[in-house]
Amino acid sequence: MDQTTPNSLPDIRHTFTFNAPIQKVWDAVATSEGMEAWFMPNDFQPIEGAEFYLDAGPWGKNLCKVTELDPPNRLSFKWAKSWVITFELRDLGGSTEFTLTHAGWDAADKGPHTNMSRGWGEIGQRLGKYVEA
Repeated sequence: MDQTTPNSLPDIRHTFTFNAPIQKVWDAVATSEGMEAWFMPNDFQPIEGAEFYLDAGPWGKNLCKVTELDPPNRLSFKWAKSWVITFELRDLGGSTEFTLTHAGWDAADKGPHTNMSRGWGEIGQRLGKYVEA
């Protein structure tokens, strides 16, 4: 659900369909090794409440916290200031629908919001190449 207010920007949401079983996609999005292959270096642990770092290279290491874990369907985590990233997976019988939502944008983030919307589209494509290989 989009939480847009007068002082915020809409959530970024991208949906992809991958020709890969749900467990393979889950392993790619909910393990440290999987995330590193398509997203960025991290020390993620699939434990609700666990804190971890995403290494965003020139933007530094960002503290994150797992807020929801429902294998193999949903993972949410807080990232940096007020962002919430959610990965939702739906089994399509041999393929997987993957929806990525990046919420928590305030109105001052218009430039980064535009860049991240484009960036998440590219990152989602990298995930697809990784799980379909």
